[in-house]
Amino acid sequence: MEALFFNVDNGFLEGIVRGYKAGLLTQNQYNNLTQCETIEDFRTQLSATDYGNFLANEPLPISTSTIADKATQVLVDQFNFLRSNSVAPLSKFFDYITYAYMIDNVILLITGTLHERNTQELLERCHPLGVFETLPALCVATNVEELYRTALVETPLAPYFRECFSAADLDDLNIEIIRNTLYKAYLEDFHAFCGTIGGPTAEVMQRILAFEADRRSINITINSFGTELSKERRAKLFPSIGHLYPAGNNALARADDIEQVRQACEGVAEYRAFFESTPTRSSRAANGNESQAGAAELEDRFFAHEVHLNKLAFLQQFQYGVFYAYLKLKEQEIRSLTWIGECIAQDARDRIQDYIPTF
Repeated sequence: MEALFFNVDNGFLEGIVRGYKAGLLTQNQYNNLTQCETIEDFRTQLSATDYGNFLANEPLPISTSTIADKATQVLVDQFNFLRSNSVAPLSKFFDYITYAYMIDNVILLITGTLHERNTQELLERCHPLGVFETLPALCVATNVEELYRTALVETPLAPYFRECFSAADLDDLNIEIIRNTLYKAYLEDFHAFCGTIGGPTAEVMQRILAFEADRRSINITINSFGTELSKERRAKLFPSIGHLYPAGNNALARADDIEQVRQACEGVAEYRAFFESTPTRSSRAANGNESQAGAAELEDRFFAHEVHLNKLAFLQQFQYGVFYAYLKLKEQEIRSLTWIGECIAQDARDRIQDYIPTF
């Protein structure tokens, strides 16, 4: 029944986003980009793709940050077009997607303010999809309560702050606790919202969000080693969704090293490969620092699995997951473009193939 009426409100937008997805870079296009000798060649190759002449007005030499910013703006324009033409409940689904960027912007601003960074510079670095009216007011907050009262009480993030008030002082550790507490509440809320939509949207999105929750739980555990964060406090930051919940999360809460993290993930078949030791870009880039290499290598595998899940979303029709999946695939493409551009700029040819393709 839902498939029968889906196209009335959403068929046009699903057709548009599937068209956007067809414009993602192919393996041949990635190969052409890696053969470029200069950034000017890189720009010329990109002009033959769906990116077109998005760098045409940029003076040489073009920095990789400029490439990333301009490519991100292409994505933001596409997202805003889809969002502005949507109706409920798809419009609410788009709103939920933006909440993650709001959280990142909030953390960026309060971290930058803590370290006395220039306010205008921080605002320029904020992601366009996470900008809201009271965002600049975050720069004057000195504690969590003031942060909430002056800037966040009227935003969609307000309900997610209920668990943050115990971290009264804004220092580096508490800011990370705030970040993970907000993401925990956000992922649980988004997961529940997708459940209310039901059907294939719930099936696709809850699979993707379950992985995102597990990834955050694993990263929180690994990053907490050697810090002042207690195991009890660590456990409270784990989302109560995902394939690891509850048994795997309980094991992660007790973990003291990476081997115990691996054991905690043994019960989920697709996660076992994450901890196999093979040389990758990250391990080479870590210059012999084994723990740093392991964490970076693990992050690469997370990204690769995320790409796999988002590609699977396009195998089903009449569901909202394709909008989320396209956004994430495009973001990974931009990360890969930035990586290739950086390798060209630094003449690091030995590492230029170590990107994560979307196809």
